[in-house]
Amino acid sequence: MSMALEDALAVITKQRSRRVVISTMGSVAVWPELSDSPLDFHYIPSSMGQGPALGLGLALAQPNHGAIVLCGDGSLLMNLGCLVTIAQHPAPLWIVLLDNGQYEITGGQPVAGAGRTDFAALAKAAGISRVYSFEMLLDWQNAAARIFEGDGPVFVWLRIIGRPGIKTPSPPKPMMEQIVQLREALAVDD
Repeated sequence: MSMALEDALAVITKQRSRRVVISTMGSVAVWPELSDSPLDFHYIPSSMGQGPALGLGLALAQPNHGAIVLCGDGSLLMNLGCLVTIAQHPAPLWIVLLDNGQYEITGGQPVAGAGRTDFAALAKAAGISRVYSFEMLLDWQNAAARIFEGDGPVFVWLRIIGRPGIKTPSPPKPMMEQIVQLREALAVDD
């Protein structure tokens, strides 16, 4: 049995520390209900799949913070090559794949290979050495503290329950306001 998105993300709120959290696509609708940190960045670009690259850039530029990217399976499939790039750059980066098997915010269509793609094997084959996979919330909760310790990059594959029919979320703040807020929050810790 898979876990609810809200429950899966609640685990991250307890482990994030001072890391930047980049929410993308479907997680943008839920993350602001769980966290209102100036280190939250809600990334809804015009092209899917760019969240991990943004997270890598932030983790490399801000190693004292690091970054957690909340990425959907559909988004990751749009840019699988990012895993190879991420593996080549040791950085405090956690990619949390929220796999519901569907393009949730465009009507719930199944993603290619839904239920058959082994994302953990893809991440390992790309060269990421710290790879974890969870279907049960309790297992995720019990392992999270250990996962968020140590070096990155880290890839976490969570199987979550789909929520078909939700509308494309809007970031809680305009993009420019988020950028200014994030820059200010990162400057305080420099």
